[in-house]
Amino acid sequence: MNDGIVQRFKAKHESLAGIVHLVDGLDAAADRVFSILEEKKAAKVAITELPGEIGHSLEQRCAATGMNFLKPPFNGAELPAEFDSIQVGITWAAFAIAETGSLVEFATDDSFRLVSALPLVHIGVFQAADIIESLSEAAAPIRNFYNENPLNASVSFISGPSRTADIEMRLILGVHGPAETHAIVVN
Repeated sequence: MNDGIVQRFKAKHESLAGIVHLVDGLDAAADRVFSILEEKKAAKVAITELPGEIGHSLEQRCAATGMNFLKPPFNGAELPAEFDSIQVGITWAAFAIAETGSLVEFATDDSFRLVSALPLVHIGVFQAADIIESLSEAAAPIRNFYNENPLNASVSFISGPSRTADIEMRLILGVHGPAETHAIVVN
């Protein structure tokens, strides 16, 4: 792992009001995600497909504490209303970009995008080895993803909490999406 690129990503993401956590391994990532859920006193959480045992571990821990846990496959007839009551969404990012401090998520199911876009808190998890330096380097993997999924591909760039500014230029976080974002970088 290149510590320099991780630190550049961290500095940029934090400059955009995101919170970055550096952890060693998927077990530590699951521990950190669960501690955030406890800190936020989450009653209902949703996840997309997560690698390894992280999703299963989180589901068991949430069940043990009484948290309502929503996972794929989602019931399309009940979306997005089902997501209105979710406090925290947890997703896996395909990669991250140091230059912009962005997590990049690929989806072929629109409901997966809701997990990162609708809850008040979003937690994005990804491998440190998957951080690229610049936005221009993102073109090739994005193009490949679209070529492999020409009918239903969507790409999301997540660069901290949702933000908007009114005519008086007052910046407000969380108006059109998460008010708080966490990037968990797995070494």
